[in-house]
Amino acid sequence: MSPRFVVARLGMLVVTLLVSSLAIHGAMFLTPGDPATLLVGGSRNPDPAVLAQIHREYHLDDPFIQGYWHWLGNCLQGDFGKSLVYRDSVAALIGDRAGTTLALVVYASLLVLAAGTVIGTVAALRGGRTETLATTVTAGAMAVPTFVMAVLLIWLFAVRLAWFPVYGSGEGFTGTLTHLTLPAVALAMTWIGYVAQVTRTAVRAELRSEHVETARSRGVPERTVIRRHVLHNASGPVFAVSGVGIAGIIATAAVIEQAFGTGGLGALMIEAAAKQDMAVVQAVSLVFVVVFVVINTAVDLISAALDPRAARKGAR
Repeated sequence: MSPRFVVARLGMLVVTLLVSSLAIHGAMFLTPGDPATLLVGGSRNPDPAVLAQIHREYHLDDPFIQGYWHWLGNCLQGDFGKSLVYRDSVAALIGDRAGTTLALVVYASLLVLAAGTVIGTVAALRGGRTETLATTVTAGAMAVPTFVMAVLLIWLFAVRLAWFPVYGSGEGFTGTLTHLTLPAVALAMTWIGYVAQVTRTAVRAELRSEHVETARSRGVPERTVIRRHVLHNASGPVFAVSGVGIAGIIATAAVIEQAFGTGGLGALMIEAAAKQDMAVVQAVSLVFVVVFVVINTAVDLISAALDPRAARKGAR
């Protein structure tokens, strides 16, 4: 992996974050009227003294770029302002809910990595009916929207079978695991299908490659051929799509959190948007964008390390 590729990806990371933060900050000013009315919760008759205080606190009377840099500088220091709807600092609200979202994303990501790679690998190695069945099931999983999957899982496993709770995030490790199982499965199902399909294709391509045939002709044991030559060389595209899947899980977590009432960051953002609490919406949006972009950049760098050909293409 060349230094030029690394510098290019890191440069894109910085530019993307700056543009995204500028768009998030500027969205408040696109709404007709005084942006301070959004920060106060969209009240029809806000107290003029409160509006004046918000103007001073958020530097709304400053030129746009100056106000943006001031807001961004505070965010970099962990100061996202104060929610006038929840009567608490935005950083505290995010801190209270971040753990639930992190647990949900990690749980769903583990399901994607484990189930997707295993299904795809078994399908490619066995072929025949196993491959046909795996392809059909994973294609179906990819076709079902996340919110529809959530409704189906709630109806079957929470209402009909009563195996899992349907609301809340639980307490303690066992309680959290139980409460987050259905949300994690709903969140992961689409990406399990994607990862399984890519894994199957990558493994099948490696099985037909020349170096695998050469290793077999030299009498290398089949298990060694599969482990060292097939799975190792197929890991690049599998890791890449898995990383994209994890980023996609973060992007769609809000839908699942709202459906299952887990009370994470996604649910907080939706609740704040409904109450027009823009300080919270801006902060949570910025957190999601930062995590999403950082994960994508990390995936690019690690994929390039696994497959130098990707780095050479990206550096051109």
